[in-house]
Amino acid sequence: MAITAQMVKDLRESTGAGPLDCKKALEQNNGDVQKAADWLREKGIAKAAKKMGAGRTMNDGIIGSYIHHDKRMAVIVEVNCETDFVARTEKFQEFARNLAIHIANLTPKYVRREEVPAEEVAAEREIQKNRAENEGKKPEAVIEKIVDGRMDKFFEEIVLLEQPFVKDDSKKISEMLSEAVAELGESIQISRFARFKIGETVTADDESSE
Repeated sequence: MAITAQMVKDLRESTGAGPLDCKKALEQNNGDVQKAADWLREKGIAKAAKKMGAGRTMNDGIIGSYIHHDKRMAVIVEVNCETDFVARTEKFQEFARNLAIHIANLTPKYVRREEVPAEEVAAEREIQKNRAENEGKKPEAVIEKIVDGRMDKFFEEIVLLEQPFVKDDSKKISEMLSEAVAELGESIQISRFARFKIGETVTADDESSE
């Protein structure tokens, strides 16, 4: 199929990608605009993954917040990026607010898996191993696979990046982060958060690495 200037323009308007990228995406997908948009998104997320954690400096950003309607619960979350320009975009600010709403509802304890104390991980793994062994005689390799699966579920319950998004459980917070990086074109990281509720002990990630 011949790729027309109008097709490239339509794809640019729907994705924000550059004209050469749009033309290539359409060529790769035989002129199918929707498939081309999906292709661009996948490529963008792949590029975004390379940007994250690549030693880039993220000294800008905003504090996202959410206060429940009854004023008895609130969340603040620090989200960093590279420039003030990106920090001021609607997309970035919406991402930070959605994070705050998510934290309010799913109450994670840590931003990323690496922040969970080793002793907490070891204790949970021991619990799950004993549980698997008590469920019936199985080979050690099978027990380890069962334990690994249950540990993934354990991390999903307490680690923000591994939780399914409260508004759309088809994607995890880590995927939302990758999509934001791909769309905004620079590194973004979730640094720390705190959740406050009247009468409850504070759940906070005040020791997150910058």
